[in-house]
Amino acid sequence: MTRGFLIVLLCLLPVQAMAQTFPASYAVTGVAANDVLNIRAEPSAKAEIAGEIGPYAMNVEVLSLSPDGKWGMVGAPEGNGWVSMSYLDLTEPEDPHIVQRPLSCFGTEPFWSVSLSPRGAEYNSPDTGAVPMTVTHEAVAPQGFLLQVEEGPALNRTLVITREGCSDGMSDRAFGFSTRMFTEAPDGNATLQGCCTLDHR
Repeated sequence: MTRGFLIVLLCLLPVQAMAQTFPASYAVTGVAANDVLNIRAEPSAKAEIAGEIGPYAMNVEVLSLSPDGKWGMVGAPEGNGWVSMSYLDLTEPEDPHIVQRPLSCFGTEPFWSVSLSPRGAEYNSPDTGAVPMTVTHEAVAPQGFLLQVEEGPALNRTLVITREGCSDGMSDRAFGFSTRMFTEAPDGNATLQGCCTLDHR
């Protein structure tokens, strides 16, 4: 295949296919051990500092990029802010066919959470406390994930997680994943909605 043909082929590919998909997980790089990566209120080095990230932080979730691609939107103590992409390295999933870990999903009214890590899965609520779960099935699509877990033979949960803006209803922070969780239980089935994040700083 000639070089000219490859250039033409690349030009014909959809722009979205060649772009990074967000939200995505990053690790801090190039920041001195005695320094921090500043989170700015706006995508500008002159903007007010809204928070900071440690020099060795991993699992920093970037929700989107500024128009010039130089700044990434992340979670901040009081909502969201912007960090320079010059100091972030993309964390590639170990296996593109399974749900990226760590991942946390959560909702309010009632409060609940599902945490997925390399060590396993866990459900948590004020009524149940932390309950370990077993992942029985998972799948990845361009616009989200499917996760099925069980808390024993009689209680199963299915989460459909999509890449779309989400609010937890309790703060000004925006999240990049939305989820609907369907629970099958002996005392009745239920559906809950919530947000998910790859951010585990």
